[in-house]
Amino acid sequence: MKLLRYGPAGHEQPGLIDGHGTLRSLAGQIPDLDAAHLAPASLARLAAIDPASLPAVAGSPRLGVPVAGTRKFLAIGLNYADHAAESNLPIPTEPVVFTKAVSCLQGPNDAVMLPKDSRKSDWEVELGVVIGTTARYVEERDALDYVAGYVVVNDLSEREYQIERGGTWDKGKGCDTFGPVGPWLVTRDEVGDVQNLGMWLEVNGERKQTGNTRTMIFAVATLVSYVSRFMTLESGDIITTGTPPGVGMGQKPAPVYLAPGDRIRLGIEKLGEQSQTVHAWRRR
Repeated sequence: MKLLRYGPAGHEQPGLIDGHGTLRSLAGQIPDLDAAHLAPASLARLAAIDPASLPAVAGSPRLGVPVAGTRKFLAIGLNYADHAAESNLPIPTEPVVFTKAVSCLQGPNDAVMLPKDSRKSDWEVELGVVIGTTARYVEERDALDYVAGYVVVNDLSEREYQIERGGTWDKGKGCDTFGPVGPWLVTRDEVGDVQNLGMWLEVNGERKQTGNTRTMIFAVATLVSYVSRFMTLESGDIITTGTPPGVGMGQKPAPVYLAPGDRIRLGIEKLGEQSQTVHAWRRR
């Protein structure tokens, strides 16, 4: 299934995309696509509904974050060897784990706002993993059983804040609007082999990133198992799993960063596409 949330920010409703690409409302079936409706039994109940019996949604409404009420937005750094190389950093021997503030979560096509005085804001197409069942010290062989589905994530990053300002990476990762997620959550059964998905990103129509999840250093099952050793993963939590090469920081002969007016497009095979316009900082 392709599950989503649509409507004005803060007032989204649950929906799904049927086999013909039509948006159908799930508002009569569940109150929202939140933690309570991501467990296997709940997803099975939704899968049993005939999409044709659901009301079609007219027009092209705004899409929100596909999951409501996410409590943890976790990220894995340097999970593609060639991205580590372009970052001039060694290949990690264990996953690099950091956090993105949940306040940076936004819809897949909402505008990106550069932080005040930003000089080095960057793009990163990533596979996101949405947890469906509470995971604590899970074995790698069982780890995917705890996954509800997958999403596209743009792990936007302010490199000066991340690298040059001391301390952890987190301060460059959780800026407002730096977490577009969606367009929808694709359930695990529909994705199939998550370790063989093409991914790409363009800025102003120019291809910057081309990759595939098969080149991850640490596979999705490894990451879910690993992170569950250090914190309890709850239904609705999102883990974004690293980016292939081609980020702005790694452009040759010199880095290239985002500027107001830039357009970002990105996507992952089977998971859909996002598109964002970049704006200068403004007080909300």
